Amino acid sequence: MSVATRPTLRDLKIKSGVVKRLFNDERSYQKEVENQQKRIDKLISEGADEHDIAKQKEVLQESLNMIPDCQNRLKEAHKELQKCLENKDESWEGTEELKQAEEISEQVSKRNAN
Repeated sequence: MSVATRPTLRDLKIKSGVVKRLFNDERSYQKEVENQQKRIDKLISEGADEHDIAKQKEVLQESLNMIPDCQNRLKEAHKELQKCLENKDESWEGTEELKQAEEISEQVSKRNAN
């Protein structure tokens, strides 16, 4: 890889930040779906108005629709981070940026393995 296209430590930090944000976003949407489903189940068990239940189902569907998009963006960002880590500079050894990038990459890889 030429010097001009070799990733910088700044590139690594940016890419790991993107992966971390998307990883957290995906987990957040998953939790939101779980909480929304519980809310809907509670409304149904309490005999709430059908309009209220329908609105809550719309909210649930919006969250469900966000998950695949978030997963796709995370997958692409993770690939970019992995490329950056594969082409890392020797001067990055021992830096906090490298440590954080490797940690978030490992977390995403573990999640993908499940």
